[in-house]
Amino acid sequence: MLSRAVVIVSVLLAAVLAGHGLLPPLGGATTILESVLPWFGWLVPILLVVALISRSVPAIVAALVPGVVWAAMFGPTALASSPGGQADLRVGTVNVGVVNNSSGLAVKTVAANLDVLAAQELTPGGPAAKQLNAMFDREPATSSTVGLWSRFPIVSWKGIDPGLGWKRGLRAVLRTPKGEVTVYVVHLGSARPGHTEQRDRSLATLRKLIDADTSKRILVLGDLNTATTDRGLSGLTPPLLNAQTEAGDGFGFTWPSSFPVTRPDHILYRGMTAVSAGVAPAMGSDHRAAIAGLRI
Repeated sequence: MLSRAVVIVSVLLAAVLAGHGLLPPLGGATTILESVLPWFGWLVPILLVVALISRSVPAIVAALVPGVVWAAMFGPTALASSPGGQADLRVGTVNVGVVNNSSGLAVKTVAANLDVLAAQELTPGGPAAKQLNAMFDREPATSSTVGLWSRFPIVSWKGIDPGLGWKRGLRAVLRTPKGEVTVYVVHLGSARPGHTEQRDRSLATLRKLIDADTSKRILVLGDLNTATTDRGLSGLTPPLLNAQTEAGDGFGFTWPSSFPVTRPDHILYRGMTAVSAGVAPAMGSDHRAAIAGLRI
């Protein structure tokens, strides 16, 4: 019975890993499953131990199958390393946390070595905004609870509605020494079990904005409430590239900050090359910051 249980669970695990894209939405449950998909790999050694205890060769072989599937899917990401090289644009994005009294210290740590920082869940005139205003001597772009600070001139900007009914996003144009870069800062709708419609609608709206934008270089920074392994992100990548996927060390999980298990915070781009990507702590926030270096 023990060996039979290992075989059944192993087959189911391999099927979920390989075929998760075929699962129906299931009221948002599939979104949650896909968000933590890389963690399913920890079940493989457990299955192997149980298979060894059962002394069943078929059970041992069966337990190896989901391990092979996981390695094919996530092995390259787990073993990836940053390509390195000179960055022309050092960028980051952080959800500072709407009730974070330490948000000023959070952004101070994150922004210290960056050229551009996008922030979400800002309180107008709050600690995070005041700290960033002191660190960046140029006028920021802000819309509702999102903002963009840059060491390069922001030559134009406007608030945008990412399908939420209010302007929780903005589009700005930066003038860098190597040309203009169009930056979108967004905080998309939340995705919870049974409630993903708002998030899905905002993802579709962002895709339409990107498709209609003829800018040579585009950068998307923000809390997209969509994990790297969530099928929803495939609507943006392509046409955009994911900095963490292209130049990061490992999975780059950002949420929750105390023990990150998924990555809803993203740096997406086109017309540039990512040379580094990673995460940084953000004091008091339930998110860690996503950072990247880009070559123009």
